[in-house]
Amino acid sequence: MPARSARKDFPIVCAGGSAGGLDAYTRLLRHLPADMGVAIVIVNHLRTVATLLHEILPTYTRMPVELITEKLDIEPDHVFIIPEQRDLHVLDGEFRLKPISKPRGWPDVITVFLRSLTEHWDGKLVAVIVSGYDGDGAAALRGIKDVGGITIAQKPETAAQPDMPESAVASGFVDFILSPEDIAKEIVRIAHATA
Repeated sequence: MPARSARKDFPIVCAGGSAGGLDAYTRLLRHLPADMGVAIVIVNHLRTVATLLHEILPTYTRMPVELITEKLDIEPDHVFIIPEQRDLHVLDGEFRLKPISKPRGWPDVITVFLRSLTEHWDGKLVAVIVSGYDGDGAAALRGIKDVGGITIAQKPETAAQPDMPESAVASGFVDFILSPEDIAKEIVRIAHATA
């Protein structure tokens, strides 16, 4: 069997959010062990200002936290952060960055990334929609379910801005509606089930 880092069928958790997302990400990461064998990808809306998540989030996790660069290898037990002004894709076990396809209006970077995962990733997929404005991500949840993935929305009353989780729930394709702490428990359960 190839070395674990060479395998490209471990679970990926995409945590997508925008306004109020930082609170959800910190609450989530604080409750995740560093050795689950899962890659965490945080897809946060930022159009004009540079992201600081890769500087803030290491305080809340023992996993390495990296700002995604072109052709960065996707590895388990890492937290990856989307850079601003980019759409994120996966191909051949690597991240691919493209100029943002929707530069005006509400971005759809979460939807773009989730759709890429359904087409180009062999491992279990977990889509988590947390606090944020608008409804990015909701349109891709059916596709996640179609490939056997699991979809989770942050419980709206625990979100600083409930629009995004409410849109996800309204799609009819959400498996769980949980607080960030309970989302972490569910991710641990999924990781153990796929180990």
